[in-house]
Formats: sequence, structure tokens, C-alpha cells
Amino acid sequence: MSTAETRSGLRLWLWIPLALFAFFAGLAGYMLTQEKPEFVKSTMVGKPLPEFTLEPAFDGLPGASSGDFEGGKPRLLNIWASWCLPCIAEAPQLEALKDEGVEIIGIAIRDRPEDVARFLERHGNPYTRIGADAISAVQLELGSSGVPETFVIGSDGTIRYQHIGDIRPEHVALLKAELEKAQ
Repeated sequence: MSTAETRSGLRLWLWIPLALFAFFAGLAGYMLTQEKPEFVKSTMVGKPLPEFTLEPAFDGLPGASSGDFEGGKPRLLNIWASWCLPCIAEAPQLEALKDEGVEIIGIAIRDRPEDVARFLERHGNPYTRIGADAISAVQLELGSSGVPETFVIGSDGTIRYQHIGDIRPEHVALLKAELEKAQ
């Protein structure tokens, strides 16, 4: 094999990794520019709240059931967990909503009673009831994909609105408006 042939073969081997890199860089650029939904919305919005009955998440409050949302005024259903960092971030906003007369019923996901009690002691308790959803069965029935998530339940028991993620100060007015619409 001549020196020219060796160099030619070597050049070919140098171009292959460069071509592969260019291909994957182009593919990554294409994937980054494609529109993706930021969150997965529940298909249950606009439908009746599924029937459920949950035992108390700890000894301090009663459990929760779908019957708690029948009649009266619209309420918030907040899905949360003591191990959830964004749930800590939304705690002051839930307290503010409670202070403004909003009734909030909680569902604690995959949690232990002592951890629920400790969380509420540290970060406040905006809930009138908290049900324990040990295996996320109710969470899945609601079409929730994570914690925290908050649903506005209308006075007729229909899921009217879904807020995905933690409630920040700028979301409080939006939730109050959704509660008004759900009268």
C-alpha cells in the first residue's frame, strides 16, 4: 500500500466522525425547535369530579371525598406531598387564599401521616380536609401528572380549571377569577 493510499484512507476515517457529529448536531437543533406542550393537561376538565373516598392523611383533619364538593360554593382541590419542594413554595399562596375565604381540600400523595403533620406545622395548614392517596389512584383518576396541582371544582361538582405546578403570587388572582366563574 502506498503512502498516498494510506493518507487517503486516513482522511476518510477523519471525515466519518465529523459527518456523524454534524448529523447529530442538526438532529438536536431540529428537536429543540419543535413545539412541545409544557404540561400535560387533564382530560377531566369540564367533566364531573370522579367519585372517591380517602382516609385522613393524619389525625388532625378529616379525610376527603368527592361528596365534600357537592353543593355550596366552588372549592379548590390541591394535590400535594410533604416531600414536594414546589409544594413548600406554594404554601404561602394557599394560606393567602384560605385567608380570603377560599375553601381548600387537599389530597396528600404517597405520604406518611407524621410527614404530613410536620409539613403543615412548618408551612401552615390551609386545608379543611386532607385525604391520603397512598397509591395515587385518585390523582390518576383526575388526570393529574404530578405535584403540586390544583383544580377548581365548581359548585355543581364539575372540574372547571386545572393549575399545573406551584401556585405563585401572580397566580392567586387567576385562581380567584376561576373560582368566581365556577359559581
